[in-house]
Amino acid sequence: MLEERRHTAASLFAGVTGMSSVITKIENNSPLLHKASIGDALISINGREIVDVLDYKFYSYDKRLDVVLESPQGQRKRLRLRKSEGGDLGLEFETYLMDKARSCRNRCLFCFVDQLPHGMRRTLYFKDDDARLSFLTGNYVTLTNLSEREIQRIIDLRISPINVSVHATDPELRAKLLGNPEAAGGYALIKRLAAGSITMNCQIVCCPGINDGNALSKTMGDLAELYPWVNTVSVVPVGLTKHREHLFSLRPFDQESAAAVIDRIDAFGAKCLDKYGSRIFFPSDELFLKAKRPIPEDEYYEDYTQLENGVGLLRLLQAEFASALENEDAECDGMKFSVATGVSAAPFLSKLIVTAKGKYDNMNGSVYPIINDFFGHTIDVAGLVTGRDMIAQLRGRELGERLLIPQSMLRDGEGVFLDDVTVDEVERELGVRVIPVEQDGYELFKAMMGNFTDRERNYPKK
Repeated sequence: MLEERRHTAASLFAGVTGMSSVITKIENNSPLLHKASIGDALISINGREIVDVLDYKFYSYDKRLDVVLESPQGQRKRLRLRKSEGGDLGLEFETYLMDKARSCRNRCLFCFVDQLPHGMRRTLYFKDDDARLSFLTGNYVTLTNLSEREIQRIIDLRISPINVSVHATDPELRAKLLGNPEAAGGYALIKRLAAGSITMNCQIVCCPGINDGNALSKTMGDLAELYPWVNTVSVVPVGLTKHREHLFSLRPFDQESAAAVIDRIDAFGAKCLDKYGSRIFFPSDELFLKAKRPIPEDEYYEDYTQLENGVGLLRLLQAEFASALENEDAECDGMKFSVATGVSAAPFLSKLIVTAKGKYDNMNGSVYPIINDFFGHTIDVAGLVTGRDMIAQLRGRELGERLLIPQSMLRDGEGVFLDDVTVDEVERELGVRVIPVEQDGYELFKAMMGNFTDRERNYPKK
């Protein structure tokens, strides 16, 4: 599941074709306002060549700067600047990274992108593996395509924290999992980054019969030795779609195997808690749902560092919802509403409605789990529900006045599902207003109560 999230987020940068330090916008508070021009290229700062966005952000932070620009005609000018505070120069460039987004060299046995059906939008097939995006946007990287210069720059500039896809520390097993002989040196590189005081949050995509069991114990033991530089590690179950023709044979987690992995992680996490004051290792919510076990209590998740990997999302949602239910002075509008979500989270959301009805007996809501026909029935998370499946399964149902869906189903800011069906199309087909709700218990509570802020959507029409 999280592999899909990682690649979808990175697709924002997938159209980048080459290096570009050409200025396209100068903010009004920039010290270069009226000194630089749109179309100028940023060449260097304080004698340091600006290769990409990390160079720009780190070297422009100082208050005294010696900046070299080059005009479109090739003329260079040198400017000495003094800033009143830290931060960059307030510039925007032709591309976000000022360089080409780095694609993945690996052929991971479990890669979600390789399991996508044909005919989806092009950006979904781009596999990023760019350490700069790890620092800037939180994407996970395998560290397999870093040059020596880039490794040393991470250490020298203290680019931290970064998010690392580990999967296994045993060299032979890691190379097999990533389908890349160069991946064998991953743990050695992680140790080098730790020695350079670089903080890492790590993930393990766990595949039954391959990197679980004793292999998982070895990986956890190796990573725990690097605490606190290896700060947290999430363990998530492999996601398998029905589109796996000619791919490595993998099996999904069932209730028994999910429970076994949780027990192994928690036993080791308890030792880490006693020794280091942190569990370090956390199973994802998805594993608890597959094992049909309750989500742990709030204190289990410590600082909720691994929320983006689906670790503690449901517990935090429940805690926020309970707080809103107790403290918000609100009235329920009593209008019938429905909630569409993935199969795995549906019982959890149903319990929230039951809890709320204990205080508001006029609350009238139903939860509809959407079976994933598009990707296959082993995919049961909300973020991979498509508009087509939602329309097919909810047509003719009593949906009420509004249909609540998780915002994670949609491409950011565009109101488009993974299959390119739009929110507007779902509304037309089902005859109900669709309300995307952020992963926030307070927002969910307000949407259920009918007290949400009625903002006009600016999604582009299809």
